[in-house]
Amino acid sequence: MSLMNKIMADVTVQNSKIEGKGVFAGRNFRKGETVMKWDTSIVFIKRDALKVLLNKRKYLVVSNGMYLLAQYPEKYLNHSCMPNTLEKNHYDIALRNIRKGEELTTDYSLDAPPHIKMKCACKNSNCKRII
Repeated sequence: MSLMNKIMADVTVQNSKIEGKGVFAGRNFRKGETVMKWDTSIVFIKRDALKVLLNKRKYLVVSNGMYLLAQYPEKYLNHSCMPNTLEKNHYDIALRNIRKGEELTTDYSLDAPPHIKMKCACKNSNCKRII
């Protein structure tokens, strides 16, 4: 099984208590372990990223200076002000041990394009309210 297929088998997309759909752990992950690898096949320069259709803009991510259109399943990775993953070189890495069935989250404020602002729905005690 390729690394991409293995990682895809390790997560599922389900309804989220945070918002809409979310990505959930299909198995236990240890701190520092790769949880997902991003599909980086759709890349934009900044000027063209601003022209992305409004209903797709929420899936725009800035990573390593590239504007990416997040694909399945990573496009369903919800924000949390206390995330359990961190993007590093187009991989989501576990920040702590994650249990099977737990929703995977990231901090959008670290990689959202600067022109996108949204209300936070994470409900954590240290919530930033606007990201």
